[in-house]
Amino acid sequence: MPNDEVLALVDEDGRVVEWRRPAEELFGWSVDQAVGRSVTALLREPTTDGEQRREGLPDTSAIQVKPVLHGTSVLWQVRVARDTAPGQNTPEHEASGREVPGQDLAILEAVFAHSPVGLLVLDDQLRVVRTSSAVGWLRDTSAGHAGHLPGRHFTEACAFEDAEQEAVVARRVLNSGKPEVNRTVRVLRAPGEPRSRTASVSYFRLADSRGDAIGVVAYTVDITERENAQRRLALLEAVRTRVGHRLNVMHVCQELVEAVVPAFADVADVEVIEDVIRGEDPPPAPVQPDLPLRRAAFRGDIGSHPTAVVRPLPAGTPFSHVLSDLRPRLVPLEKNSSWQAADPERADIIERSGAHSLIVAPLAMHGQTLGVVSLYRGRQQDPFEQDDITVAYAVCAHAALCINNARLFMREWMIASTVQRRLLPQQPTAQATVEIASVHHADPKGGSTWFDTIALPSARTALIVGNVAGQGIAAAVTMGLLRTALHTLAALDLEPDELLARLSDTTARLVAARAALPPSDPLHGEPLVAGCIIALHDPVELTCTIARSGLPEPVVIFPDGTPADLSVPPGPPLAEADNAPFPATTVSIPEGTTLAIGTATLTDQLLAPSGSLRPLLHRTSATPLPHIRDTLADALTHHHPTGETLLLLARPRALPANQVLTCDLPAGPEAAPIARAATRRQLDAWKVDEETAFITELIVSEFVSNAVRYGTPPLRLRLLHQQKLTCEVTDTAASAPQVKHARTIDETGRGLHIVATLADQWGTRYQPHRKTVWAEQPTGASAASP
Repeated sequence: MPNDEVLALVDEDGRVVEWRRPAEELFGWSVDQAVGRSVTALLREPTTDGEQRREGLPDTSAIQVKPVLHGTSVLWQVRVARDTAPGQNTPEHEASGREVPGQDLAILEAVFAHSPVGLLVLDDQLRVVRTSSAVGWLRDTSAGHAGHLPGRHFTEACAFEDAEQEAVVARRVLNSGKPEVNRTVRVLRAPGEPRSRTASVSYFRLADSRGDAIGVVAYTVDITERENAQRRLALLEAVRTRVGHRLNVMHVCQELVEAVVPAFADVADVEVIEDVIRGEDPPPAPVQPDLPLRRAAFRGDIGSHPTAVVRPLPAGTPFSHVLSDLRPRLVPLEKNSSWQAADPERADIIERSGAHSLIVAPLAMHGQTLGVVSLYRGRQQDPFEQDDITVAYAVCAHAALCINNARLFMREWMIASTVQRRLLPQQPTAQATVEIASVHHADPKGGSTWFDTIALPSARTALIVGNVAGQGIAAAVTMGLLRTALHTLAALDLEPDELLARLSDTTARLVAARAALPPSDPLHGEPLVAGCIIALHDPVELTCTIARSGLPEPVVIFPDGTPADLSVPPGPPLAEADNAPFPATTVSIPEGTTLAIGTATLTDQLLAPSGSLRPLLHRTSATPLPHIRDTLADALTHHHPTGETLLLLARPRALPANQVLTCDLPAGPEAAPIARAATRRQLDAWKVDEETAFITELIVSEFVSNAVRYGTPPLRLRLLHQQKLTCEVTDTAASAPQVKHARTIDETGRGLHIVATLADQWGTRYQPHRKTVWAEQPTGASAASP
């Protein structure tokens, strides 16, 4: 009998549908006797006449069974593989090294029956030929339908979410012969199954002895648990990477919901205790039942949902329970549950999202409660499992740490902002001869930039802008110390360069104090970098004397709107002077000019030819200063400057000529009577009351007498009548008058003591090549109209 001769065809139930002549000769059964009977019985039972199988009949282990298509059905072809005994090899076998077909069949049967790997055999038309018992991703595998799978197309048989795409891959493998290995494929959820599955699918081509493609084998492994574990690990990594970048409680909560939706949940709701958002310490668990919580973040594709809502959690709900014991919960969602009736807002979220499971987890650390997180899954995702509770707890633990860090930062920021706000001037004390406005763009991290306007004797005004590098309470406190020191120094009536020199000495002492702190102190070794610019405006001479340390040159905008920089030499940073001078420059400031002093960012934008703020400075003489300030503030908000920016705008005005008396005096004894007479006439013109006029004459007489006796000519008397009445006597001597306490027998030494008693304040001001002794007192009548 020829090798590989076909004996019979058997259907899927194992019954003979075709019985050929070689089978009759081998087994002794006629066609009528064999067709319709079980092939197993025919192979093993004796013939009808009681005879056993004929001599030369091959052992059943030499029988080869092969699936073939017959129309739309799959039949099994029975043939004799070789006429050798089992276990023996033909010369062809020996040449090829292949095992005997009987062993191949046994191995194949074992694989299809017992292998945990799902196997699916497809023909060259991608129709199902055979499946293994481990395949769980086919359609209609229930009882009564499993037999209908052979012969059906791959896309009809498999239950993949994208079966068409997998068919394309299988066809590509069939045509190219190149395997496709370990494709991750989602499997459709079978009716009644609680969750979907994921499979790893590989495709290999089947070829005959001639190498022609006859089909494809697909094998699958259920990797659902592995994929779920990888997704959970990826979620934890995403939360650690994306949550906590910003130091604001509300922003951290927003980062949290963006990280978990939709990767882990369909809806995420984060509520934080209201006191925590304000920077207060979180309360220990269990919290008070009426403790208000603020919805800090919400994310989910269920339409608009209000945020920043503040409310206490209703009692008897999973959320209030979590805040009591700080244990996460997997909550099954059932309609008409009692807790949903007590919390209609949550019930609305569940209804609109179609949620079928919920995890409620606490935001807590070290037994202190910060808030609660609610995670909902709807129709598009599998229900939460117990392992997801562990993941949610880890996610919320990291978020709680980030929220607490943001809370601590916000508390320090609020304290620093409060300190800075209290230390900044609430009502500027500039003279009426200077109109001022400030533009301050704060840094969200806090800052320590300040400005001051200090009214000085002789109707002058000191315009000050300063900055301490850094943020936080330490920088704000340092700023307050420097500002206080500057106010004290300004009372000495020093010139701007002398003011900066003394302020630099104060800063150096603060640096030394930091260096002397214990190494464990956060301020130990932290550098103190500060800068300051001082502009001293004189409304009589229409000049401005400027000195700067660390800050850029001021900008002047002339009445025609043309901006320009003032060539003020830079001085060293504060505390780094090492006795180096702070050069001062005196410039003329015409009436109607606007002076701008600020940070480097604003200076560049104002002065650079392509500066974004330059067009805003044209025609400033006709524009009220508050309007310019508002325009610049809007522009700064639009341009988003980096860090804290501050701009002080000052528009000086000249003191009217009829409010000033200037009188040159001789150097002899006649100077005092001349000065008293001129003073009396001017006070009468200003309608100053008699008492004030009498005191003013005494002060002028004493100042002039001292200048004649101890000073150096030329001598000059000047009276200013503005908010206060100021008397000035100027000479060129370097010596300063001293208050003496005269004895009863002394004839001199009482003059300056009388001046100190009668005047509100008095002092000596030194300028290049001259000194001025001055005294101020309240006026007895308003100044004359210009």
